[in-house]
Amino acid sequence: MIRPLSLPILLALPVAIAPTGAAAADIAPAFVNAGVVVPFVDGAIDQVSTAPERVTDIVLQPGETLVSVASGDTARWVIGDTSSGSGADKRSHVLVKPFAAGLATNLVITTDRRTYHLALSSRAGPAMSALSWTYPQDALIALKKAEQAAVAAAPVAAGLDVDQLHFNYALSGDHPAWRPLRAFDDGRQTFIEFPPSLAVGEAPPLFVVGARGEAQLVNYRLRGRYYVVDRIFDAAELRLGTKHQAVVRITRVGNVEARGRGKGRAS
Repeated sequence: MIRPLSLPILLALPVAIAPTGAAAADIAPAFVNAGVVVPFVDGAIDQVSTAPERVTDIVLQPGETLVSVASGDTARWVIGDTSSGSGADKRSHVLVKPFAAGLATNLVITTDRRTYHLALSSRAGPAMSALSWTYPQDALIALKKAEQAAVAAAPVAAGLDVDQLHFNYALSGDHPAWRPLRAFDDGRQTFIEFPPSLAVGEAPPLFVVGARGEAQLVNYRLRGRYYVVDRIFDAAELRLGTKHQAVVRITRVGNVEARGRGKGRAS
């Protein structure tokens, strides 16, 4: 996919941008002064208009480390690199300048984050002063991480009274990586706390064990590292696997003695 990037209105060149495929072909580049800013699309070829005796600055993402620059024609093009800023705001710049008008070649820039493909052309007259990108995929990943952090930092339930928490639950059975750390209830709901490893593996389904030992389905939901069960139970089991099933049993024991602190007993 080749993306022709227009110069400012002075050049009156058509724009056909396809940042995510043909369906998004109407999205035009933005201009910051005489520089062009476009969304980065992996595998796209961005066209860059240059002019003799003019340097075009190709600006990379802040914090991105330049690895290599390769061009199909190094005899008639001057290509160099430099940097600006420092620390997390440091930016790499690739500078290109043709020796004459009417030239064309390609440019491949590799960094520690991605690969840029550019089609360079030279013409007499105005040229792009700079080209840089926005990174929608990075923004989406950052947004998802922020959402996950907010969910992790949120309380497991609103309105919990620490003095009304009951920790009289015992854990028994197998010791898989997802084995709960403890269980407790507030008189209405039961909370099962898991280790952080739950986030990187398969979550075990929960079954309440009836008076006759039969497994019963129960309403529960995952909230961060907790299962929130919408009832109090005397016994329940977490089961995962087929041939070699791991089973962890959670049993409510004795009378409520400790409130507001403590951990479920493990055996």
